[in-house]
Amino acid sequence: MKYLFSLLFIVLPFVIHAQRMSDGIEYMYESQVSVSNHKTPLWLNANKHGLSSLDKSNGYLRAMVKRDISRDDERTVGFGYGLDFALPYNYSTNVAIQQLYAEVRYKRMTFSLGSKCHPMELKNQRISSGSQALGINARPVPQLRIALDEYYTLPFTRGWLSVKGHLSYGYMTDGHWQEDFARESMKWTEGALYHSKAGYLRIGKETQRLSFELGLEMATVFGGTVHWYDEKQQKQVTFKGGHGLSDFWHALVPGGSDFQEEEKGYVNVEGNMLGSWVARLSYAHESFSLSLYADHFFEDQSALYHLGTYGYGEDSDWQKRNHKLYLYPLKDGMLGMEVELKKQDFIRNIVVEFINTRYQSGPIYHDHTSSIPDQIGGLDNYYNHQFYPGWHYYGQVMGNPLYLSPIYNDGTLDIKDNRFFAWHLGFLGSISDRFSYRVLGTWQNGLGTYRQPYPVARENVSLMLEASYDIPRVEGLMIKSAFGMDHGKLLGNNNGVQISVIYSR
Repeated sequence: MKYLFSLLFIVLPFVIHAQRMSDGIEYMYESQVSVSNHKTPLWLNANKHGLSSLDKSNGYLRAMVKRDISRDDERTVGFGYGLDFALPYNYSTNVAIQQLYAEVRYKRMTFSLGSKCHPMELKNQRISSGSQALGINARPVPQLRIALDEYYTLPFTRGWLSVKGHLSYGYMTDGHWQEDFARESMKWTEGALYHSKAGYLRIGKETQRLSFELGLEMATVFGGTVHWYDEKQQKQVTFKGGHGLSDFWHALVPGGSDFQEEEKGYVNVEGNMLGSWVARLSYAHESFSLSLYADHFFEDQSALYHLGTYGYGEDSDWQKRNHKLYLYPLKDGMLGMEVELKKQDFIRNIVVEFINTRYQSGPIYHDHTSSIPDQIGGLDNYYNHQFYPGWHYYGQVMGNPLYLSPIYNDGTLDIKDNRFFAWHLGFLGSISDRFSYRVLGTWQNGLGTYRQPYPVARENVSLMLEASYDIPRVEGLMIKSAFGMDHGKLLGNNNGVQISVIYSR
């Protein structure tokens, strides 16, 4: 009998735990069809965590099961998991494992493993054009992530200061896709590693109407095997990035160097490192809230700190910086405004954004050498990199989709339009309890890149009108239809419709 009780003592917690893990399970089934005259219009394709296609006709059947970790908010330890997959038609893959993850939370800290779609920070998920560093345009990267997802109020600040953030390492699984997409003479990477980190500070009590948030987001792609065609040597070149502890450390704290940099007499940092400064000032009233926000992207120190030096020493002092500093002008970035109308539904949220990326610290770049000590920190070439293909995953940029994703290219993995300015408008609301809508509109003026500028600027207008209707008498069933269009020489003239049937419970 005592052995029976001992066995029961061991098994019972697992039985209780299994029952708890089955509580609060959510299911979602979706079928979607898109039809266009040419390519799928921008806003029918973008900011969907990569579950999209440019083919003139495409679609998918999708199923998802998940348990949200918020079900255990009242517990010290919380558990969550999710499986989300699609059977696509005219996509880059025949089966898309969109999400597959498990996570556990102890008090406020969450540990997750796998592919999970994470939201943007400090921006509206549905009507913003997107974040420049950590956006929602590409598929989620499989990763190990440690996060403080909700603001934690520092105990010694009387409720005025709160912090949150995350740290993650992951593995890029799109190597075969890159190899198939890129022509033999173009660069591509397999087995690359991924790292991201972010920290956010909020000033203001939760009960106060006025608050200010400031954050720093950084990410890098490093390691892996990089293939590209060296025009000087007239041959295909391959190098292997590091996967050791020092390489993981250099991803966390920028350092190290890339292939051949030390041989050439200068050293940058290892991998394709980038990031954004983000900020948001919010005022909350009983009937409305108003927010102003900014997103400043950077590829290196010239845009991170906006400080440079006038040069270096000579002879044996050629690597010693002069102490004279100069200031780079702050010209690039996103400025946005969001209004939420709390007491009326017809127009609920409105977003207006302006984004400019034309400066990029200037059109000239030169690393100092022993013979030429001048350092000119320009030509930042946003989202592109000297060795790695760039800031994208399965052909979709991992930041703001107004940077022209490689899926628009013909066999090259570079971002061909990263110098542009644009205006973006988005708003949403509802006409009745069952009928809601969303509208996105963007005007963009693209200049190409500094290395390959367009002879004439290419303009583009993109529009999307979306309507959602909850079917009566069938709880959880919704039909969503959208019309999208692009007009101009940047994306071409595209018109399309998209219809989704979604059932969730």
